[in-house]
Amino acid sequence: MNSQATSHRGTARRTLLRTALTGATALGVGLGATTTATAAPVTAPHRPVTPDEALRELAAGNRRWRTYRERHPHENPAVRRTLTTSQHPFAVVLGCIDSRVPPELVFDQGLGDLMTVRTAGEVLDEAVLGSVAYGVLELGIPLVVVLGHQSCGAVRAAVAAEQSGEHLPAHMQYLVDQIGPAIDHDREGDARIDATVSANVRLVRSRLAAEPELAARIATGVLAVVGARYELTTQAVNRLA
Repeated sequence: MNSQATSHRGTARRTLLRTALTGATALGVGLGATTTATAAPVTAPHRPVTPDEALRELAAGNRRWRTYRERHPHENPAVRRTLTTSQHPFAVVLGCIDSRVPPELVFDQGLGDLMTVRTAGEVLDEAVLGSVAYGVLELGIPLVVVLGHQSCGAVRAAVAAEQSGEHLPAHMQYLVDQIGPAIDHDREGDARIDATVSANVRLVRSRLAAEPELAARIATGVLAVVGARYELTTQAVNRLA
C-alpha cells in the first residue's frame, strides 16, 4: 500500500511538471483567452519525429541562415495561439552562452521549435542534465545537439588558466575544471584553443550519451545525441564525428 501511494505521488509530480513546463497553466491560458475564444482553429506546424528528420531540418535552417535567406518561421499569431497550451519542440540544443551563437537564429527556427540550454563552454551540471532529460523523456524530443563554436571564450579561459595556474574567481573555476579534461596538449597557441573547442564538444556529447535513460533511447534508435560546432567566419554548423 505504501508503494502504491509513493507511485501515485510520483505520477502526480510528473504530471504537474509536464503541465507546467509545456505551458498549459492557468495564467498562460488566461492571458490568451480573449484571442483563442474568437480565433478559428489552426493546425500546428509539422515537427520532425525522428533523429534524421530533425538533423535535416536543422541543416536546412543553417543553410538558410548562412546564405542570408532566413524565414524566421513560426512567429505568426496562429502559431502563437497554438503554443499557449502546448509545445512540441523537435530538438534540444545545448550551446554556449556566447552572444554570437543563438541557436534559434543559426538554425533559422521559430517559436516552439527548439528547447535550448546554454552554459559557458556547454558545461554540464545537474540543472543542465535535468533540463536535457526533461526534453527527451517528457516531451519525446528525438535529437540532442551539443553545439560548440569557433573562438569560444570559455575554452580560451580554461586553456589560459591551466597554463598560468591561476585560480579563477567566484564560480568560473567550475567552468575551467569541467573543460580542463578536453584541453588538447598536442597543439600550441590558437590551434590548441580551436582543437579544444571540438574536443570539449565531443566530451560533453559522450557524457550525455552515457546517461542511462538517454543511452536506452539511443540504443533503440529513437534518440540521437550529436556534437557540432558553429564557425563564426562562415556561419556554418558542421557536425563532429
